[in-house]
Amino acid sequence: MRLQKATRCALFAVLELAQDSERQVSAADIADKYDISANHLAKVLRDLARAGLVESMRGAGGGYRFSGNANRVTLYEIVKMFEDVEQGPRPEQGDNSAIGQALNRVTTEIDEIAVSTLKSITLATLLKLMHRMAADGSLNLEDA
Repeated sequence: MRLQKATRCALFAVLELAQDSERQVSAADIADKYDISANHLAKVLRDLARAGLVESMRGAGGGYRFSGNANRVTLYEIVKMFEDVEQGPRPEQGDNSAIGQALNRVTTEIDEIAVSTLKSITLATLLKLMHRMAADGSLNLEDA
């Protein structure tokens, strides 16, 4: 599954902030850390704030902090804000052929599996995976 830039920005931001919900991080710091556009990230953070997942803190030392529940929020909830994850296949030439119908069935099943997987992974689960990977040496936590 290929994700749009906005979706990746949202996932980076939410996961960065969910690591420590008491910590405030500026949009510029998140953008620098993940090498993403600060302007694009600002728009994404507004959407996340409207959804109640992050909270904007104004003033000196302000920034954003995670305001959701990492044990309950799934990757799907974030992805669906920016992607049409359950729209189904768009009609294309050849769809009415036997091969087209078979391909549509397979790609629909793949999409359903992807959606089910995204629904089953909470932010807390992904953060635990990241820490396990760091502990076994397969992830560099200096950048996390």
